[in-house]
Amino acid sequence: MSSAEKIPYPFKIIPLEDELQKRIAKDFEGYPNGLVSTNDWGFKLSGTINEALLEDLYNYPLDPRDVWVVTPPKCGTTWTQEMVWLIANDLDYEGAKTPLMPNRWSFIDFPAIADTEYMTKFASTLNAPPLSAMAGDPNRPSPRFIKSHLPMCMNNPRLLDVCKVVYVARNPKDACVSYYNHNRLIRCHEYMGDLELFMEYFMKSNIVETPFLEHMIEAWNLRHHPNMCFIFFEDMKRDLKSEIRKVAKFLGKSFSDEEIAKLASHLHIDNFKKNPFVNSEFGKQIGFMHQDRGNFIRKGKTGDWKNHFTPEMNAKFDRWMADKMRGTDLRFVQELDRQD
Repeated sequence: MSSAEKIPYPFKIIPLEDELQKRIAKDFEGYPNGLVSTNDWGFKLSGTINEALLEDLYNYPLDPRDVWVVTPPKCGTTWTQEMVWLIANDLDYEGAKTPLMPNRWSFIDFPAIADTEYMTKFASTLNAPPLSAMAGDPNRPSPRFIKSHLPMCMNNPRLLDVCKVVYVARNPKDACVSYYNHNRLIRCHEYMGDLELFMEYFMKSNIVETPFLEHMIEAWNLRHHPNMCFIFFEDMKRDLKSEIRKVAKFLGKSFSDEEIAKLASHLHIDNFKKNPFVNSEFGKQIGFMHQDRGNFIRKGKTGDWKNHFTPEMNAKFDRWMADKMRGTDLRFVQELDRQD
C-alpha cells in the first residue's frame, strides 16, 4: 500500500504531563522519555512513538488467510498463539519446533512499545539481531500469524472484515500481577518499584499498553462478529479441551478426541514452561531479560493474585473495577475450584 493510499491515523498523540513523565522515567528506567496517549481512552505507548509508525500499524496489510491474536499483555497471549498456530497448521508439531516469535508470529506493535533512545543504547549490548525483527515483515507471504496488543480501534479498521481474530481476555487482578513481573523481567521496561506502586500505575493506565479494561470491553462488544472468537484465559484453565474445540471450529478445523488430548497435553502449563520454542529463554541468553527475576512463562494460574494483593490493595482494585465496568455485562472469574 502506497503512502498516498494510507488511511490517516485517526487519533492524536498526546504526551503526558511533565511531573508524571518524570515519575514514569524514574520507576520505569526503560522509558526515559515517558509515555504518550494514543487513542480516545488514553492507550499508552512509548514516548518516542511517531505518527508514521501508528499510521503504518493502522494500515497493516491484510489477507483473509491470516490469523490474528489480539489481547492485552499477559492474558495468555503466548499460550493462545501456540494453540492457534498448531490448530491452523493441522497439528504440525515438527513445524512448531522453531521459535514462536519472530519465526512463526509477527509481534507488530513491538516497535511502538520500545523507547527508541533507550533501545538504541541497550541493543548495542546484545548479541542478537535488531529487536525490531520481533515485528516481523509485513510483506511475508500469507498465511501469516500476527500478534497485536493494540486495541481493536488502533488496528486496521478492516481487520474483522478480512481476517480471523482470536481475542483473549483475563481477570485484571491476575493480569496486573503477571504484568508487574513481566515489567521487572524484561529489560526494555526495567520497572524498579514494588507491586503496590505498580498497581497504582495499572489502575491509572500509566503503563505501556494499558488500559486493560477498556481494551477488553471494546472487544467484548465486538464478540458476535463472525470473524471474532472471544475467549477467556480462565476458561482455558478450567477446560482447555473445550476451548481447543471452540477455536478449531472457528478456524474451520476438526480433530479427533485423541488429537485434542495430545494438543491439550502439549499446552499444559507444566509442559509449556519446558518448551524452548515458546518460553523465550533465549531472551536471558542474549541479555534481553534479567537472569534472576523469574521466567517469561511464569505460573499460568488463575487466582494467583490472592498471594500478592493485600486486603487493602484488593479492596481498592475492586472499587476501581466496579467503576470502570459500570454499564457493561463483561464479567471476570477471579478464582477457580479446579484448573488444569
